[in-house]
Amino acid sequence: MENIYYSEERCKCMLKIKMANEFLVAKWKLWYKSLDVNHDGKISIEDIKHLKYRLMNHMSNIQAIYIVFCFVEKSSKFSDLHNLDADKAKTVQDNFTKWWNDFVFRGRTGEIEEAEFIDSLNKDFTTDKVKFIEGMTTCFNTFFDVIDTNKDRSISEDEFLIAFKAYGHENVVLDTKFFQAYNPKDGLVSLRQIVDSWIEFVTSEDASKGSIVKAAFESGV
Repeated sequence: MENIYYSEERCKCMLKIKMANEFLVAKWKLWYKSLDVNHDGKISIEDIKHLKYRLMNHMSNIQAIYIVFCFVEKSSKFSDLHNLDADKAKTVQDNFTKWWNDFVFRGRTGEIEEAEFIDSLNKDFTTDKVKFIEGMTTCFNTFFDVIDTNKDRSISEDEFLIAFKAYGHENVVLDTKFFQAYNPKDGLVSLRQIVDSWIEFVTSEDASKGSIVKAAFESGV
């Protein structure tokens, strides 16, 4: 193996940088890959555009509008969606990208390489773990509340598969296996159970705990 030598100054800088453990960093890399909707090896505004297109193709127009609309007014009823004026439609679009800006781009613009994504998460995680966990809790509460289109606080297999297909995960067998790993009751998994599994996925450094999400992505979802 080739020896690599660093200057004394660089070694001091490297020692100052706090890092999450390898187990958590590996999970962040899996999350990054899962957000690459158009599979071009990076995260960019093109992934948002691709996601919108896929949503419209995997469900009816009203369903797709509903999913986006939920980012604006989660308590609105389905019947309210039939008469969106121009201003409301623009608000819907603005709030649709807000989730990505807040929790994926995290203040950055343009394309985001994997290393940048990991560095951003690591900085927040090592600076204040409690605040980081609170942020990720908001992130996944918002995301899965949107998927729960009928607001019954449970996720059905259809809702789950539609969402993952929209995100570019089109292997129905693996997606279904992912859903079944939650041991659904009467075809449903509680929203809380799914949200908690994702919070654990992006915040836990405990490699002794099993992770449904990690196992799913490692299987090829």
